[in-house]
Amino acid sequence: MGAPIRAALVDYGAGNLRSVAKALERSGFVVEVTSEPAAVARADGVVLPGVGAFRDAANRLRESGLEEACKRAMEDGRPYLGLCFGLQLLFDEGTEHGTTRGFGLLGGRVERFPERDLDGSALTVPHIGWNEVRFERRGDHPMLARLPERDYFYFVHSYRPVPTDPDVVVGRTNYGGEFVSAVAHGSIFAAQFHPEKSQHAGKRLLDAYYAWVEASR
Repeated sequence: MGAPIRAALVDYGAGNLRSVAKALERSGFVVEVTSEPAAVARADGVVLPGVGAFRDAANRLRESGLEEACKRAMEDGRPYLGLCFGLQLLFDEGTEHGTTRGFGLLGGRVERFPERDLDGSALTVPHIGWNEVRFERRGDHPMLARLPERDYFYFVHSYRPVPTDPDVVVGRTNYGGEFVSAVAHGSIFAAQFHPEKSQHAGKRLLDAYYAWVEASR
């Protein structure tokens, strides 16, 4: 039997870590919940979840050295899984409570949902509940080959990414109009939804992540 597959679950004070850790463990990972850059550096895969405000999350990660540790892991080719804020923080900037610089690894910004949908009806924000994700570019990324073309996931968010590069978009969802719900590029896969709250669909996605991390070692 080979060495266990280890995932660093990045703790920057944004909550919901326990449910994410349990979900990763069910997919086979040995999980280290950590706020230490050194732990991120030694992990096989890096998972950045989160709920809360973009500005606070970005500042905590930057000040703690965790942003740099995550970036180095991705540069080394270790698979990164971003969940909710873990997706949003990859972009150039977020617009919650003013403009805040993100990781700058993907071009674009994170914007609040509009107040009205395409028909002019009031749109409830935050977007909460189950919705369909349509995955694109199947086979172009190790994760996509293991995911169905469509699946239902649980969302809780008021902001969504607006990428400048369409090639990074691998998932779309409709809520008041179409928005980007998953992105992938190189050692990055990130989702706006919460697989840890998404039952069988979430398990499928985390199993796919486990297989990707295992193949990348």
